[in-house]
Amino acid sequence: MKLKNLLAALIGLSFAISPAMSQIESGTSVQITIMGVPTSEKGSIDGLYPVSEGGNINMPYIGSVRAAGMNPENLAASIQSRYKAAEIYTTPTIQVIDTRGGAGVKEQMIHVGGQVRRTGPVNWQKNLTIYQAVQSAGGATEFGSLKRVKLYRNGRMQTYDLTNPQFMRVPMEPNDTIEVPQKNWFGQ
Repeated sequence: MKLKNLLAALIGLSFAISPAMSQIESGTSVQITIMGVPTSEKGSIDGLYPVSEGGNINMPYIGSVRAAGMNPENLAASIQSRYKAAEIYTTPTIQVIDTRGGAGVKEQMIHVGGQVRRTGPVNWQKNLTIYQAVQSAGGATEFGSLKRVKLYRNGRMQTYDLTNPQFMRVPMEPNDTIEVPQKNWFGQ
């Protein structure tokens, strides 16, 4: 009977310790990615957010959000509910990665959306170009224009003509977002 009690205590202790190990701490940072929103909005939300000494992060449109002491999943749920409650986004999906490496995914990603065959995250790797990233997402659909591809980086947007070889080699950085727009009336 004592062995059962000891085993139950050890299992309970492991559940108590596990969340504490993955808790976000002040003075660190978290990587936040949003999905389920217009591609043009991703560039303003996706990024690395420092956790202040007071334990908060500052999110666009909703302001200060408590992060310290939470695990990444709970912080993601908190941010999602804040965006919904403020009626800014109706169906946001937030992913939070603790950049200390102790929790979450260690891979660095870029995000490809718009008129590509497979929208969503693509693994970033050194020397990845914008053209390769679009091709990793299955390439442009028959409705997609490679002449006006938008690259969102650090809150800024740049447009590239990926039919021009000089722009095909633009290097990607982790957390970049690419949008392949729909062709216009002129087929571009």
